[in-house]
Amino acid sequence: MSKFKLFFVFAFYFLCAGCSGNNVEILVSNKDQLQSAISTAEAGQTISMRNGVWRDIEIVFQARGSEDGVITLKAETPGKVIISGRSNLVLTGEYLQVQGLVFKDGYSPTGSVISFQKDSKNLAYHSRVTGVVIDSFNKPDRFESDSWVMLFGQHNRFDHNHLVGKMNKGVTFAVRLNDEKSQQNFHRIDHNYFGPRPVLGSNGGETLRIGTSHYSLSDSNTIVENNIFDRCNGEVEIVSIKSGSNIIRNNLFLESAGTLTLRHGNGNIVEGNAFIGNGKDHTGGIRVINADHQIRNNYLENLTGTRFGGGFVVMNGVPNSPINRYHPVKNVIVENNTLVNVDNILLAAGADSERSQAPESTLFRSNLFVATRGDTLGVTAFDDISGIEFSGNGLSGKALAIDLGTEPAETIRRGDLIADKGGEVGSSITRILDPAEVGVDWYPKGDLRARLDQGREQSVSLGYQSLEHAVAGAAPGDILTLLPGEYTVNRVLELASPLAIVGAGKGETVIRFTRNALFEIQDGGSLRLAALTIDGSASDDSAGNTVVRTSRFGMLNNYRLLLDGVNVKNLDVNHSYSFLRAAKSTMADEIRIRNSEFSNVSGDVLRLDSEQDDLGIFNADYLTIENTSMRSIGGRIAAVYRGGTDESTFGPHVSISASQFEGVGLSKRNEARAALTLHGVQLLSLENNKFVETGGIAISASVGEPVYRLYNNKFGKIVPVVSYKGEPVDAKEYLVGE
Repeated sequence: MSKFKLFFVFAFYFLCAGCSGNNVEILVSNKDQLQSAISTAEAGQTISMRNGVWRDIEIVFQARGSEDGVITLKAETPGKVIISGRSNLVLTGEYLQVQGLVFKDGYSPTGSVISFQKDSKNLAYHSRVTGVVIDSFNKPDRFESDSWVMLFGQHNRFDHNHLVGKMNKGVTFAVRLNDEKSQQNFHRIDHNYFGPRPVLGSNGGETLRIGTSHYSLSDSNTIVENNIFDRCNGEVEIVSIKSGSNIIRNNLFLESAGTLTLRHGNGNIVEGNAFIGNGKDHTGGIRVINADHQIRNNYLENLTGTRFGGGFVVMNGVPNSPINRYHPVKNVIVENNTLVNVDNILLAAGADSERSQAPESTLFRSNLFVATRGDTLGVTAFDDISGIEFSGNGLSGKALAIDLGTEPAETIRRGDLIADKGGEVGSSITRILDPAEVGVDWYPKGDLRARLDQGREQSVSLGYQSLEHAVAGAAPGDILTLLPGEYTVNRVLELASPLAIVGAGKGETVIRFTRNALFEIQDGGSLRLAALTIDGSASDDSAGNTVVRTSRFGMLNNYRLLLDGVNVKNLDVNHSYSFLRAAKSTMADEIRIRNSEFSNVSGDVLRLDSEQDDLGIFNADYLTIENTSMRSIGGRIAAVYRGGTDESTFGPHVSISASQFEGVGLSKRNEARAALTLHGVQLLSLENNKFVETGGIAISASVGEPVYRLYNNKFGKIVPVVSYKGEPVDAKEYLVGE
């Protein structure tokens, strides 16, 4: 055989290896080859994208396969084809399959990363996306909305995929019911890993939504099963059901802040799901609205959520409700569920002058309530609950705050979970999903972003620009340890990854700086400062200086700022000098100040009030000040602002304790003459503090049911001013102790 003929045989064999009939596999290496292969694809063919990075590519996978001849678009090797830059994928046609791709290091130029429609007339049917990863594929603007996956058409499947790190506004995964071509769709969403989604600080942070209020009286018939929702904390609704006749079963909600919410639509089934909170803040379970649902055989344990994010919440409705409000709860069956150490079981929740219709024709039967801590299991009724019948429920441990018709029950541990020893009440679930059962096995699960203190420790010598060079050369998570002495910084230190800077001890290490800021936390950055002194006396003589500022262009990633044993002084070379100024479209997961001192500051210590649009957006989720002194502060200890009436988020949380404030808030530029202004804070703890010759404290709320604890504070001549929704509240109601 000639060399030419031999080459031809091998080439033909490579092209058609493993194929029979029309099952031809075509390997493509660039955009033009890919589009050509798609345009000529026939039933049964496979198009393989060569391994490598495919940048700035908008793939329109438009083809028609058949039930016996699916057309497949896949990676040459799963996980080795990276879709980056301004890229996305559209499926339109029938019997299509996509597998093995990774979307990272970019964002979609349109409203979705993966869409099951080209336009309103060209949808996907009987098509599947499997083994695909979308990792932090976010638009650059935090509040520019998109959805990573938009599911249209009918009879489509999304399975064994990995979605993690959605940080900009918009639901991660949306099932759309815009017209009859996408209703009664019988989609299946299964075995996916929905990885950590940080707090958005705004409405629009759902992980999964099925339908919208406009089409909520239509049935979707979507099945959501065997998925893991791991630390999905975007907003109060983790899964938002806004349509009818869906089945949500056998999913695991792990340490996720929020609830599976039956927001709109009727006749949904919620069964076999596990909600494991592990005592994390705001972990919730199931929130029930509307009619004809069946909620059965679910397991809920160690959930701390309150209000609309509670462990089990049955809402009040609006009589003759508009389609976008709260339809009353009717004909709902809640049976054979197990609730273990669920802090808040709320009945007729949200009752007010609008939501005035209590649940009716609703049955709680054969459920198991287990309370192993506290005096009672937290059950609260906010309205008449005579429309709820309680029958044959079991109780193990502490008493219920409200009798739910229980009889004593004895529990044992079966598999991973607690169960009724006799098996007559509660859930029959014995195990929860293992992460190995969902997503892909070739991409790591969890939050993979760099963290503070995960890197190496390195010493920084004294000398010209030594700290600047050390910061510039640090790896994510590194710890810079400074020697005793003085460091002078002549440029703004830009932090695009987490970094810790630790001094030699109180008064031993001093950082002076000559610019109008010392640190700028950029997207991806966080900062920990410990055991050092920051002296602003040499900084630029201009108004509005700050020690730490966030990126002025907004940030996708949430950041942390931690101080322990830090002495900040002489921020007074000009007026309005702050320690921290947070820019618009930035969010701190945590700001924590412990064992520190602040003195001679002409402006505010913490400026967390840049979100003035009254859209429910705010700049910091958790703010903690503990065992700290502040004296001669012209502005405020902190200015925290969350405006508007949006109820979809949990923060801000503010805790100030065991601290002393002297001569705070009295600058002539501080028109409010306030030492502390807190607007829209949802959880406030102000305990064991001393205020000496300071301005007032203004606490106001515009939304929700805020919880204030003002205990054992010495206020001197000032009186806290507390208002709720614009109406004054007697501060004495919140003052416990002095």
